Order: sequence, then structure tokens, then C-alpha cells
Amino acid sequence: GLTHEAHRKEVEQVYLRCAAGSVEWVYPTGALIVNVRPNTFPPPRLQTLCIKPLKGSSGANIYLEKTGELKLLVRDGDRGPGRVSCFGFEHGGLFVEAAPQQDISRRITGFQYELTGRPAGSDLHALSAPCRPCGDAEVLLAVCTSDFVVRGSIQNVTHAPEQQESTIHLHVSRLYRQKSKVFWPAPEGGGWRGRVLTLLECGVRPGRGDFLFTGHMRFGEARLGCAPRFRDFQRLYRDAEERGLNPCEM
Repeated sequence: GLTHEAHRKEVEQVYLRCAAGSVEWVYPTGALIVNVRPNTFPPPRLQTLCIKPLKGSSGANIYLEKTGELKLLVRDGDRGPGRVSCFGFEHGGLFVEAAPQQDISRRITGFQYELTGRPAGSDLHALSAPCRPCGDAEVLLAVCTSDFVVRGSIQNVTHAPEQQESTIHLHVSRLYRQKSKVFWPAPEGGGWRGRVLTLLECGVRPGRGDFLFTGHMRFGEARLGCAPRFRDFQRLYRDAEERGLNPCEM
């Protein structure tokens, strides 16, 4: 921003060629129009753009720009936990406008972004699954589409009220799939260990029994999706298999 004169209110175009990454704007002045144009061909039929403010981000407001209209996503000075906002990629781009400053102290506006093929569900919403059990069809689809699918038990749960999140510490007996290194071999042998995040309001507690844990990676963190008891999953999987309704084999 120091390369611009503050009174000129210049607007600069920025093009991002990766499907995921981060943006940091030092000494923000004027405004940026952020265009996400990943180098993929053919482009996915359905695309959703999600952004998450970096910790300590300040100096600018971040808007969703759609056909000339602006919808505020992140307000300058918001010190709450980094809220993830998602919207359909066809619904516009990002307009990052520097807030007027009375001094020249160092400020950095920053956010992470991810472009995914999953639907946003609406033009704008927080990326948080409701704390309700998944239906049978949702469980079967989660097995096919999740970034990780494991059988295991809950060893411990820790809470972070300021982040409105809970961390679930898992012992995994069977690893079906993981696209990132979420789970590592247990040091004592006999399985894997790892942790996944969920909403604090879901009230997850440690308990007995095996579960099938599924979920997706969000900004480098494993987020819990469907998690039925393993015996219930076995039952519905066998039933769907007999009727030829399984979307994929496990």
C-alpha cells in the first residue's frame, strides 16, 4: 500500500491462479479487486469460494462484489474468531477496501481462501455443519466424498470457547482414507492417532464404542462430518448393498 498515494483511492486488480492459498496486503491503501482464476481445464461445473480472515487482520473491509453490489464479509477491526464465509463462485468476486487511517502504523489485511467443488448452500453462510445426526443417504455419500474416513473411538475432547470449537482426540483402528496427514501411527503401536474439529455447541464428549468418522479438510484443519456408530453404519451399508443403492464400495 505504500506504493500508492492515500488520497488517490486507486483500485488494483489481483488475479489468483491457485485453487487454495492466502493473501496478505501490507499497509492497505485504496482497494483491491481479487479475482480467483485457477489453472484447471475443464473448470469444475460447480465451484464455491470460501475465505477465512487471518488472525490479527486489520486495515480493510472485505466485501463480496456481485454485479456492482457489495455485501460485507469481514469488517475492519473485528477481533472475533476467524469466521469462514462461502459463496458460489459464479456470484462474483472479492472487493477489499482499505479503511481510512489517522496514522501510518503497520497494518496487514489477510485471509486464506479455498475454491472447492462443494455447494455453498446459499450465497453466503458460515461453513459449519449443523449438530444433527446424518441421515442414511448422507452417511453413504460421506463415505464416498470425504477427505478422511476412519473407524475409531473418542479418547478425549478439549474445548476452546473463544474459538467456539471443540477438538476431538481419536484413536483409529482402521484407516480407510485420508487425503492429508490427519492421522499418524500411534507411538505405542496398534492403530493411529489424530484429532478433528467440530462446533462447541455440538457438545461432543468422550465415550465408549466405535464410530465411523468422516469429514473434510478446511484451511489445513480436519473438520468432522458424519460420525455414526460403526455398528449402525455396517447395518445401513449392508442394506444399501443388497438393494444396489450404494454410491461407492468400501
